[in-house]
Amino acid sequence: MVAKKFPALGIEGNLDREGEGLFDRMSGIGAHEVIIESPDHQVTLATMPEKALEETLWAYRDRVLDLKNDRRFRYILLFKNHGEAAGATLEHTHSQLIALPIVPKRVREEVDSSKHYYDEKERCIFCDIIRQEIETDKRVILNDDHFVALAPYAPRFPFEAWILPRQHSSAFENMPTPYYGNLARILREFLSRLDSVLAYPAYNYVIHTSPVGEEVNDHYHWHIEVMPKLTRVAGFEWGTGFYINPTPPEESARFLREARAK
Repeated sequence: MVAKKFPALGIEGNLDREGEGLFDRMSGIGAHEVIIESPDHQVTLATMPEKALEETLWAYRDRVLDLKNDRRFRYILLFKNHGEAAGATLEHTHSQLIALPIVPKRVREEVDSSKHYYDEKERCIFCDIIRQEIETDKRVILNDDHFVALAPYAPRFPFEAWILPRQHSSAFENMPTPYYGNLARILREFLSRLDSVLAYPAYNYVIHTSPVGEEVNDHYHWHIEVMPKLTRVAGFEWGTGFYINPTPPEESARFLREARAK
């Protein structure tokens, strides 16, 4: 792990908040780190040894647990930009971590919507999705005793996929110890199949997890969202919030199920 050379947020300083007429502003306090996934310049997450990928996931966990000790931080975002089209500015395989002093609006909406569903039904919405997708088996890509990779019912992008723990878990950093090895196995397999089907696409992935201070709950289920960069977001999407996806999720799931990992 190294500090980002040109960070989005800086670790030093005070968390000052102030109003400016109708608007609010605050200082850019946070942390921005780069997780270097391998010393080998040629490898990717899809081609590195499984143990090396597991060690990357442990590095994620360790950094999250350390940064949570800073009371200024309310959310810790883990993400990867792979390939120039996905926003990567370095060729060497790496991930990024940004610790934020607020919970992002999109995260807050997702967590609160999950809580609303739980309050109505006394069940986790993601656990219900997992059960339904495994029963119908039309959009499941990979499935083992610990994790499932699936194409969501209404994907925003072609070949978008989610990877979720089958056992309810609300925070990535709180998983049982053996699960990090299991996650490395299914993530590597999925990315390798993605390379096989789409000829080494650029992609983003984001780890969706509970905000700091809300890590243990029954309503939110952490997961990874993987989004290959096969189409562009343009005026229609920005203007409406709707996405045009020419590939049905059942079709993308079938292609990835039948693919051979490279």
